[in-house]
Amino acid sequence: MSRETKDWHAENKDALNIVLIMTDQQRADFTRAAGFPLDTMPFVDALGTGGARFDRAYTPMPTCAPARTSLLTGRFPKATRVRENGGTGNVFGPADLVDTLRSRGYSVNLAGKNHTYLKPDDFDVASVYWHIGAWGSTQMPKEREMDRWLDRLDHGVHPEPTPFPLECQLPYRIVRDAIDCVDRLDQRPFFLWLSFPEPHSPYQVPEPYFSLFPEEAMPERIAGPEAAEAKGGKWRWERRLIERKRPGYDEHWRRYRANYCGMLRLIDDQIRRFVDHLAARGLLENTLLIFVSDHGDYVGDFGLQRKGVGLPECLVRVPFVVAGPGVVGGVVRDDFVSLVDLMPTLCEAMGAPIPYGVQGRSLWPMLTGQDYPREEFRSVYAELGFGGMHYAEDDDPPLHFAKDGPTFDELNSVTQSGNLKMVRKGNWKLLYDMMGHGELYDLERDPAELTDRFADPACREVRLELVEELLTWTIRTEDDLPGGRYIPKRADRNWHATHHSD
Repeated sequence: MSRETKDWHAENKDALNIVLIMTDQQRADFTRAAGFPLDTMPFVDALGTGGARFDRAYTPMPTCAPARTSLLTGRFPKATRVRENGGTGNVFGPADLVDTLRSRGYSVNLAGKNHTYLKPDDFDVASVYWHIGAWGSTQMPKEREMDRWLDRLDHGVHPEPTPFPLECQLPYRIVRDAIDCVDRLDQRPFFLWLSFPEPHSPYQVPEPYFSLFPEEAMPERIAGPEAAEAKGGKWRWERRLIERKRPGYDEHWRRYRANYCGMLRLIDDQIRRFVDHLAARGLLENTLLIFVSDHGDYVGDFGLQRKGVGLPECLVRVPFVVAGPGVVGGVVRDDFVSLVDLMPTLCEAMGAPIPYGVQGRSLWPMLTGQDYPREEFRSVYAELGFGGMHYAEDDDPPLHFAKDGPTFDELNSVTQSGNLKMVRKGNWKLLYDMMGHGELYDLERDPAELTDRFADPACREVRLELVEELLTWTIRTEDDLPGGRYIPKRADRNWHATHHSD
């Protein structure tokens, strides 16, 4: 640690601890606070009630590694150059969240899933898990047995209660490790990334969570497999791929949803367990808690599983809750925000400058009850695709998994091909790809995004408005890096709405 860092730490003994709680593949609308009829996450909902909850929070890309990389760097995937799960080695950017935390004297720790360009050695303490268990060997034979069982599920939906106790479940083990990490820390302030690999597949849950949300209690889905067939293209291709791999899979969509809800409640109970431990240690009153997910899940909508095709709301809208010192409680925000906004927000919370090249906007003033320009958060932008042309259904595309057998990856050369951009503004959503093909949806009347209004003469004005908004976002997110001899003029907090051309 440098002398400068030591001096800062000595003068800021009361600096906020930061706990970033992240789930993997959790859509925003499956909690009671978000309007879901079942009470899946009462503790997280209570955190949102005591703090701030964003109803219109979005991922920059509904894919794990790109979304997580954007969160850590405050940059969109086209700037980080991480546009697929296998592309973390391409990361490009300035100082990231870990660098900034260390510059402010923080201990930086991980318990759970990583799936970024960071390595375990980049953390002071790293207890790493994947969807099928602990990264590396584990001490407990029963845990090793469950990890092997998770692997055999092949990211499927288990039809019965998991034959292992709660203590073997990944969320329980991750919180155990997180508690141990906090208890061993002799340095303050600390940052902990508490990162759950669930409710991502495989979809399994033990009792009592399995029976807590029975299949018959599942609300109807927004659309079934007929919607994917009607939308055609990649939607139809993905639906038929899964059917070929796992015939009749969609008959069990209620079980899929029930397991998903049970997994959410299990995670919620483990978050409560961790936060209760912080309170018992006297740490909670000085700890900022952030709860987000990297992207959503179809959970049976469109007859699809996991993620992969398109930018529907169930994949791009994510939960986003902030609670703790300085955060004004009882606030539900309808501003459009993104995961890329988290990094600059934490910079301001720490009193650190936002690194040049960061594209996200600080949310700290709105969280703490200060004035902010509502116009800045009038819309939000997201991306999908690794480039090239779209693969067509009859292209016999190259796939990285065997064409025979039940195993498949929903993120593949077909579903991720090309480039697709999205802008949300008001009740409308515009999609536009590199071939000049546009789609326009009125989400108030058409939440399933089944009726494309792009060519509707009655929507000409709103189409023009959203095309211009997408063009603005496209230009705004051009990468300023690497820098040269010129010194650019920067917008305070990256709020472009407060700056106007002369």
